[in-house]
Amino acid sequence: MDNVALLGRVVAETTRLVDNTTGDLLERSTPCEGWTARDLVNHITGGATLFAISAEQGSVPDEQLARLMGGDNLGSDPQGAWKTASTRAMAAFGIPGVLDKLVNLPFGEMPAGVALNIAIFDVATHAADLARATDQPIEDLAMLEDALAMGQQMVGPELRVPGVFDAAQPVADDAPIADRLLAFAGRRL
Repeated sequence: MDNVALLGRVVAETTRLVDNTTGDLLERSTPCEGWTARDLVNHITGGATLFAISAEQGSVPDEQLARLMGGDNLGSDPQGAWKTASTRAMAAFGIPGVLDKLVNLPFGEMPAGVALNIAIFDVATHAADLARATDQPIEDLAMLEDALAMGQQMVGPELRVPGVFDAAQPVADDAPIADRLLAFAGRRL
C-alpha cells in the first residue's frame, strides 16, 4: 500500500467534510468527548502542521509546539486553515527520501514513515468523528478500512490511556466501517 497516496485520500475526504462544516455545525458535539466540531478541526489542523514541520525539519520548534497542540490554529477561517495545513503535510510527506528519516514528535522519535501512519489513522478517525457530528456521509469507505487496519497494527495496550485512546468499545463485526473505526479508537457510540 502506498501510504502517501492513502494520506491523500484521507485528506481529500476530510477536506470535503471540513468544507461542509460551517456556521452552527462547528458548535456540534463530536464523538470525541468534550470536543466540538471546531475543536476537532482545530486539532487536525494543528496536527497536520506539526507532522509537516516534523517531516520538513525533523522536529517542531518549541515556540510553535504549544499553539499547534492546543492553541487556535483556525482563526476566522477553519476551512482555509485546514486546507493550508493539509496541503503542507501532503507536500512534506512527498519530499523524496523523507519517509526514511527520523522525526521528533511530542510523543517520541520515530521514522517519518511511522509518523505518516499515525497521521493517517488519526485524521481518518477524526473524519469519521466529524461526519457523525455533522450528519455527513463518508464517501471513501475503503479509506476507512485501510485506516482501521493500520490502527490495529499500531495501537497496543500502551496507547490505551485516557486522552490518547480509550479502551476499544464493543461493536458488531458487521457494523458499518465508520462505527468499527470509532469503536476501535475508544468512542462510545
